[in-house]
Amino acid sequence: MFLEQLSNGIALGSIYALTAIGFTMVYGIVRLINFAHGDIYMMGAFFAYTAIVYFGLPLVPSFLIGMVCAALLGVLIAKFAYTPVFNAPKINLFLCAIGTAIFLENFAMLIWGPETQSFPTMIENKVYALGSLKVSKLQIVILLTTIFLVLVLTYIVKRTKIGRAMRCASQDMVASKLMGINTDKVIFFTFALGSSLGAAAGTLVAMYYKAVYPMMGFSAGLKAFVAAVIGGIGSIPGAMLGGLIMGVAESLGAAYISSGYRDAIAFIILIIILLFKPTGLFGNTAKEKV
Repeated sequence: MFLEQLSNGIALGSIYALTAIGFTMVYGIVRLINFAHGDIYMMGAFFAYTAIVYFGLPLVPSFLIGMVCAALLGVLIAKFAYTPVFNAPKINLFLCAIGTAIFLENFAMLIWGPETQSFPTMIENKVYALGSLKVSKLQIVILLTTIFLVLVLTYIVKRTKIGRAMRCASQDMVASKLMGINTDKVIFFTFALGSSLGAAAGTLVAMYYKAVYPMMGFSAGLKAFVAAVIGGIGSIPGAMLGGLIMGVAESLGAAYISSGYRDAIAFIILIIILLFKPTGLFGNTAKEKV
């Protein structure tokens, strides 16, 4: 029972981690709590759903189409919703994020309808028994996909020119401009990369629960925010760890306490961690001159 719930928690935590990474990347560059990220996650799932149902494409091309379309959507949102108010008070950015989230939810209802859509079964969900541990094929696919995407992200951030520019901009945006870095390009690329990861997570969730609906991004965005805060918002390794902690805690809590407390458990963990580590597990205290 414990091992089975642990495997469920790791699969769920992998999805939370992907979503939280996209969330924390945007914050790390522009210091924006992007509350529209959960709805980009939802839109990515709908893009993949459309490619499968209406165009009859296989899973992998549909999965990639969902990521690419979400990346383009992320760039459009950064360009037209956030860029005009980047230098305005932070409350303006916050309100723009909330407005964008509401717009995306209503846009999805207009295009695909408010009802829950059944996501097609693209992978036969066999169950493999390894002793007392039972793991489904879909859980393995989710875990391997998450590992692959995280490795690609790590390579981009650590080994590429745009990745070095992202790290520089996250340290000091003004200094980056003075060094000749095109910070607008960095911001748009960060939104594209974060949105594509969110879309991947949304599609994996749709496959896992075989359902996609316009409000599916609300709780996902909230939990991504919690996972990012647990790990230390702005830290990619922290977002990964925070997502896994949330997934495992929810799964074990639902099994051994009550499924009704599934969502409450995540916030209880957040409170406990912040009591002892206010900046999160991997967060650093920012020092500012006054």
